[in-house]
Amino acid sequence: MLPNMHHAEPIPEAARAEIDRLLQSGDLFRYTAPENAPVALLEAEFAAHMGSKYALAVSSCSAALFLSLKALDLPRDARVMIPGFTFAAVPSSIVHADCIPVLCEVGDNYRIDIADFTAKLDSVDAVIISHMRGHTSDMDAIMALCNARNIPVIEDAAHSLGTTWHGKNIGTIGKIGCFSFQSYKLLNAGEGGILITDDADLVARAVIFSGAYEHNWRKHMDRKDNSADLQEAFARWQNKLPLYNLRMSNLSAAVIRPQIPCIADRVSSGRRNHDLVAQLIEESAFITVPAKLPPEERAPDSLQFNVEGMSDEQVHAFVAAADAEGVKVQVFGLTSDNARAFWNWEFLPEKFELPQTRDMLMRACDTRLPARLTAAECREVAAILIRAAEKATAIERAYGT
Repeated sequence: MLPNMHHAEPIPEAARAEIDRLLQSGDLFRYTAPENAPVALLEAEFAAHMGSKYALAVSSCSAALFLSLKALDLPRDARVMIPGFTFAAVPSSIVHADCIPVLCEVGDNYRIDIADFTAKLDSVDAVIISHMRGHTSDMDAIMALCNARNIPVIEDAAHSLGTTWHGKNIGTIGKIGCFSFQSYKLLNAGEGGILITDDADLVARAVIFSGAYEHNWRKHMDRKDNSADLQEAFARWQNKLPLYNLRMSNLSAAVIRPQIPCIADRVSSGRRNHDLVAQLIEESAFITVPAKLPPEERAPDSLQFNVEGMSDEQVHAFVAAADAEGVKVQVFGLTSDNARAFWNWEFLPEKFELPQTRDMLMRACDTRLPARLTAAECREVAAILIRAAEKATAIERAYGT
């Protein structure tokens, strides 16, 4: 019998002592301690892990995206391009920042359609690349196109911690990278996010926007480095920016920090499980798994695949048959009010017709595939998916219709 694949990763035992200490002290606010608060330590450790100069931990990845846009100092109603396949929080962060989302087409491999991206690029002021469900778009082409136009790129890497492109960490390719610590992500804090950058002025603005009132920005300085550029940037923006109070608490940081050493093992196990199930379900005549791009090394914690040769009714039957055996599958475009289907984003100030993306979402399936699964459990998942596809299509094939 399969375990519940929707349970989040457990919190390491190493976090318990620090959590107990914080609860005993009540010291949950990141700016109470003069230095080395858990949030500050998390920022230093995460930046070092990613190979970035600076990190800012905040309340969510959505907050990180919002702060990134504000830190770029974009004008009101600036146009920000995103892929048509992403989570509703991404266009929401753009609207929150008083900007306008511009949607581009995505192919049946879940990646940005470079032709449509290029056609719309001259009309935008910034770009957010969502590596949706960990699928990396062609970052070589995207960065070349954006750099030629001096258009800043933010990477929404909520699903991509541990993924690399030409050996470089996803999230460090654009000007800013944003990550999530929500329960279903690689590092689980329930909620939380972090942004990384090498730009001192950008991070200084983001820190103050995030809620570093008075001179609390001093507690973001690396005591070993004490960068003059960073200190000058903080001084430049003191009292000149509004405070949005999107800070992370010390308790969240205490939950996250012991998980950072687990990243490599979780990535390795997640990739092993994904590749095993993908290889097995490709044997079905009704299932295809898009291949990764050559420069990409993925860090998957879920599985996406396309069902082919099925009617809408058969797709619903496939989902029901898999669920009956313990594997929950969502079809992005057929699930009611799915937050990843762009036509459900009724809050957008402008509407976009994306026929290619719509067609993809009507047959794109998603199922959890945690790193903790064994090889035997992965084979069982694959067998269930294959059986469900056979069952859903059996009646029409039997009657030759």
